[in-house]
Order: sequence, then structure tokens, then C-alpha cells
Amino acid sequence: MVLFMVWNAKGAWDFVLPFRGRKLWGLLLCAWAIAVSTVLFQTVTGNRILTPAIMGFDALYQMVQTLFVFAFGGFAYLTLPAELRFLGNAVVMVGLSTLLFRWLFGRHGGSLHLLVLVGIVFGVLLRSLAGLMQRLINPNDFVVLQDAMFASFGAIAPTLLLISTIVLGLASLVILPLLPQLDVLLLGRTPAIGLGVNHKRTVSLVLGVVAVMVSVSTALVGPVLFFGLLAANLAYLIMPTHRHAAVLPAAALLAVIGLVAGQAVLEHGFGFDTALSIIIEFAGGLVFLILLLRGGNR
Repeated sequence: MVLFMVWNAKGAWDFVLPFRGRKLWGLLLCAWAIAVSTVLFQTVTGNRILTPAIMGFDALYQMVQTLFVFAFGGFAYLTLPAELRFLGNAVVMVGLSTLLFRWLFGRHGGSLHLLVLVGIVFGVLLRSLAGLMQRLINPNDFVVLQDAMFASFGAIAPTLLLISTIVLGLASLVILPLLPQLDVLLLGRTPAIGLGVNHKRTVSLVLGVVAVMVSVSTALVGPVLFFGLLAANLAYLIMPTHRHAAVLPAAALLAVIGLVAGQAVLEHGFGFDTALSIIIEFAGGLVFLILLLRGGNR
């Protein structure tokens, strides 16, 4: 982080430090939200190759952006205040994901397999609808929309950083008392219930926190699909224990190293010739394939 703040700094420090500090603040928020939400989601699903993106959060984000540009045009999208866009995206994603969780856990007994399956189906449906609307809009509006589809860590408004910090802080406080119960959930549903864990309540609460964290990070910078998978599985490999009190901070710190170091190299090594999200998705996709192949061999 210190290297990111001072590397190749030119000009007045009273401009450089606040400018880079806002970038660093945004990177830290996204790293924490993505890493923690992925570890929590993998705990409740009992699967280390699943991420919250499997629930279609990225497709929902793309659908919301596409629907707005399709209905009002690219110029209206660009002139809309960033705070309003952020709050609209976050509220829509949190609201729809919460309704989905409550519906599935209320009517189908909390089946996580059904939850994942419904998430995949909804993701395919939303991507198809978004693709249809993208083919109908004019090319100028599509250029505006395409820019919004990629995660951007460059320019984030300070008010958005403050709102995100408060929301993520509150969500993290909800998880703290649940750490011992999360450790028990790793044993599976039946052993956890036998050991006194209210499985349905705990899983519902954790999924609600995951929905908030993923929605806030996606609304803040855009979708980053495989980054959480990369950070979480590196934390599992490095840490000598499975306790969440150790794994969650380790995953968050690894995510910070990846995002901050990647952004620094991108800015000063490649001169912004590519997007950080593209590099992250490439590395995360390779890890995903490796985990699938290892699981198939076992």
C-alpha cells in the first residue's frame, strides 16, 4: 500500500496523496467485500469452487445497466449522479437477492442445491435479456454501456466510498458473533444441527450478508467474477487452520495484495494499456479450471 501511494509520484503531494488515497480506499473495500463474501458463500454451500457470482449477481448488474440505457439513453446515464446510480444498483441487487433467498428457504426448506440451480438459471435468463436489449440500442449508447460493464477502480466518488464503508462495516459486525457457528457449518448440515446450530437461521443470515457485500462491491466498481475464488482458495492453502477467524482476514489480505499490487503494476508498468479486471478474470478463470480438474480426478 505504501508503494502504491509513493511509486513514481510526480507533482504536489497534496494532490497525489488524496488522489491515490481514494483509489486505495476503493481497492481495500472491494478486496474485503469480495474475499469475505466468497469465503462465507463457500462455507454455507460446502463447496470451494462456487462463488457468489454463480447466483447471477454480475448478470443482474449488467441487466440493470442495460435496462437503464435502453429506457433512457446513454446521455441520461452519463448525466445521472454517481450516488444515485450506486444506490439504485445496490438496492435493486440486495432486494432481488433477498427475495430469492427468502422464497427458496421459506418454500423449499432451505435447499442450497436448489438455490444454486435457480441462481444459475436466473443468471442465464438475465444475460439473455441484457444481450437482446444491447442489440437493439444504438451504437453510441452501446459504447457508454460497454464502458460500465467492466470493473473500474480508477475514479470513485468519496461519497460512494463513505457509504460503502458504513454498509460493509455493519455487514461485517453481523458476521463477527457467527464465527464459531460458521466453523461448525463446515462439518455439514446434519452435524451442525446436532451440535446445536440453528442451520436455517444462520445460513439465511449469512446469505443476506453475502448479498449485501457482493451488491455493494459490484455497484461500486462493477462485476469481478473469479477474484474471490482466487483469494479464498489461496487463503485455504496458506492458513494451517480452517477457523474463519483466521481464514477470513487471510483471504481479505491476499485480496488486498492482489488488487493493490495489480493496480500499481497496471498504472506504472503497463501505462493503463489494459483493465485490471481482465487480468484478474484471466488468473481466476485458470484457478477455477484447475480446481475443477483436481476435483474430477479425486
